[in-house]
Amino acid sequence: MPETASTTRAPDALLPSLAPLLHEWLPRQRWFAGKGRRVTGFTLDAATELLPLDGAGPGLLHLLVRVEQPGRPAGTPADCYQILLGVRTQLPPRLAPALIGRIRQGPFAGRAVYEGLRDPRLAGLLYERLRTPGRTGPLRFHATTALPPALAPRVLDAEQSNSSLVYGDSYILKIFRRVSPGANPDLELPLALAGAGCARVPAPVAWFESGASTLGVLQPYLRDSRDGWRLALDALADGREFTTEARALGRATAEVHLALASALPTKRLGRAETEQLAAAMDRRLHAAAQAVPALLPHVPGLRAVFAAASGAVGGGAVQRIHGDLHLGQTLRGSDGGWAVIDFEGEPAKPLDERRSPQPTVRDVAGMLRSFDYAARTHRPWNAEWAARCRAAYCAGYAEASGADPRADPALLHAYETDKAVYEVVYEARHRPDWLPVPMSAIERLAASP
Repeated sequence: MPETASTTRAPDALLPSLAPLLHEWLPRQRWFAGKGRRVTGFTLDAATELLPLDGAGPGLLHLLVRVEQPGRPAGTPADCYQILLGVRTQLPPRLAPALIGRIRQGPFAGRAVYEGLRDPRLAGLLYERLRTPGRTGPLRFHATTALPPALAPRVLDAEQSNSSLVYGDSYILKIFRRVSPGANPDLELPLALAGAGCARVPAPVAWFESGASTLGVLQPYLRDSRDGWRLALDALADGREFTTEARALGRATAEVHLALASALPTKRLGRAETEQLAAAMDRRLHAAAQAVPALLPHVPGLRAVFAAASGAVGGGAVQRIHGDLHLGQTLRGSDGGWAVIDFEGEPAKPLDERRSPQPTVRDVAGMLRSFDYAARTHRPWNAEWAARCRAAYCAGYAEASGADPRADPALLHAYETDKAVYEVVYEARHRPDWLPVPMSAIERLAASP
């Protein structure tokens, strides 16, 4: 496909014409990271007409927009967001829920602007571009295999920090909304795992990028699978054990860790670096206790957990890990096998931090916390169910890796504690009814020897 202009017609007038609409629309999006802070302006990094607007449309406009907000640390760039806008003279009734507004001035004056991914024609166009590697303005499209044509798209409406489309129940495309320079781990790690022959993770078949930023990744869609969170809740509702599944999930996690260690560099964690990790956890605890006073009585016990990790560990191995592992990031197929997905890490954290080598017990701790969360949905709370799942998961991990994560309790407890502290702040702000879930873990961990 020939390269097109990297900007739209009249680019200087484009952003001012869209700004009033973006001011209203962006803060309402689930994936917008700057909620609660005023939007003071926009800067256009790039604008590309993936489908030029001719006549009544539709056109597809791809934007990379920086959003200015107060409170940004000095010297750090404003957050950059990927936005795909449909443009039409008249919006058909079926697309009315996707409407963002009408442009009053500029090159698209009088046109209706809407969420482009909600338009099957435009979502299909994006898939076709992934099928044909090459450039369109600043956008570069890559594919590792031949893809079938004309697969019908549908948007997944699950709440998440990105946007996902499924094509013909064969492939899923994740669109990264908040983008940063550098390889996104959700492309980098699955590619490395595919190269290492690890079948636990769907291998990317296509992706697109701009400059050094990954913008989207296409992978096989595991349509006959169910996520681990729903399976765990079903087991609880039916009064069933989940230890067999948990043990198999532990083995799958260990296989992924082993493959990552073979495919990407590892290093040893020295005493000074371990102390820095513990100190960072301690700082996060201090900030959390200021935000959620319920933590204050437990601070001495929690600080002792971090101190124990700092003093007991030196020279441990660190490597690339998942970084945000929980039951919702796993899928179990009809054959009973587990797959691990969503390697982006915690989107709120800087990309460099998400790409840094870390102890594998951080992933283990995240999964252990997830079993606690699942158990808390049951009435009465089934703490014993969670404890059995946690033990089975660690046993399965040990079977596959040869190293039981419970053999280094100081570091495992420290990462569990750090995760629970994060959860306390999140639940206090967003779901106060769920606050007892992480607080019960805080009480247990603060009292542990």
